[in-house]
Amino acid sequence: MRKVTSGLFTSVDGVVVEPYKFQHDSFDEELGAGMTAFMSRTDTVLLGRNSYLEWAEWWPAHADDPFGRWINPMPKYVASTSLGDDLAWENSTRITGDLDDFVRDLKQQDGGDIAVTGSISVVRHLLFAGLLDELQLMIHPVIAGPGRRLFEPTDPHTRLTLVDSTVTSKGNVLNTYARRDD
Repeated sequence: MRKVTSGLFTSVDGVVVEPYKFQHDSFDEELGAGMTAFMSRTDTVLLGRNSYLEWAEWWPAHADDPFGRWINPMPKYVASTSLGDDLAWENSTRITGDLDDFVRDLKQQDGGDIAVTGSISVVRHLLFAGLLDELQLMIHPVIAGPGRRLFEPTDPHTRLTLVDSTVTSKGNVLNTYARRDD
């Protein structure tokens, strides 16, 4: 069975949006190597509407960037009820029907990992639905202040198990968690 994974950049205070505002001086070789390993295991991407719209505008114009070379040809499935079926970004398909059923079916197919990239609402939904197998938080040594956080005070009590942890030379902490169902 394929794994559904997500890797999110975050600040120490939990901000997970617009990481370019806080990661610029702490991105290092080890973090890059961790991202490369994550990308090498992945052959399918899940996106929410907002991430799709933002990335579909940015990445096709940056095809020379290593992430652009990876994400542009990648099969991408978009969770959205408001976008039409004619998605312009190459290899992008809108998910029709129930997201949970779609992900369960996708996990049963042959292939590598399925990555939820960006898309905080999709990450949260799949985690609490028990469909996200691993969550990697790449914690930068900075307090970002304002910004959207991954978790809310009203979220259900959810136990996680630490699967892996690495500290990089610039003080980033890469923690990988799996949901613990007990």
